[in-house]
Amino acid sequence: MSDVLSLLSRIAEASTVRNVWDLATGHFAGLGFGRVNYGFTRFLVDRGIGNPEDAVFLTTADAEYVRRYFAGGLFARTPAFRWAQQNSGACTWGWIDAAFRRGELSADEAAAVQQNAAMGISAGITVSFPETSSRSKGALGMIADPGLDHAAVDAIWEERRQEILAVANMMHLKIVNLPGANRRRPLTQRQREALEWVADGKTMQDVALLMGVSPAMVEKHLRLAREALDVETTAQAVAKAALLNMIFQKDAPEAQSLPRSTAAR
Repeated sequence: MSDVLSLLSRIAEASTVRNVWDLATGHFAGLGFGRVNYGFTRFLVDRGIGNPEDAVFLTTADAEYVRRYFAGGLFARTPAFRWAQQNSGACTWGWIDAAFRRGELSADEAAAVQQNAAMGISAGITVSFPETSSRSKGALGMIADPGLDHAAVDAIWEERRQEILAVANMMHLKIVNLPGANRRRPLTQRQREALEWVADGKTMQDVALLMGVSPAMVEKHLRLAREALDVETTAQAVAKAALLNMIFQKDAPEAQSLPRSTAAR
């Protein structure tokens, strides 16, 4: 118990997504789950994740897996993804195997199960995080190491359920409050500063004076920020940058702080 409490404290005190991810996934690997996937969006639309550029995708798997599972959209066709969309909580994957054998999955889901099996993926655990916003959703998939079947995973889950959930939830809560965990190019320091002054209610003239530049230069910074965030208005840019933790942060987001993921590609 003391080891888990120490880990939770280190995750809570971590200052980058990479540090949080490495701490949590290192723990999961020690439990028999060396491959871990995580996804989060604040822009859920009709059960879809919205623009993938705004979503967070992290994985400990190799580049080929990333290409097939994330970039190829396989994740969205899996039964576990459907379950995570419709539920909050956690489950092991024995029900997927049973539903597949009974022919209860859709054609796309059955094909996804077969593709996963071809990559050595069959047993595991899904954690679907509770969210306070109807537009947000996050989930974690823990893939059992080779040699661990559904019965073995169920046994691990029965023994370590609270530990796994505590680490997973702390990881999730920390990641969603850190900057840098998305695929958009980071805002420059001046773009962030201009957006922050606008968010504080300053006029264009005020911002120009505060930044020591011309109003035209302020508009350039805001235009580039709008382009980086793929929005049409400065008000939208302020709102989106705030949601993505890209403004009012102590440190600018660093691309190198991200672990291997589609967010870093």
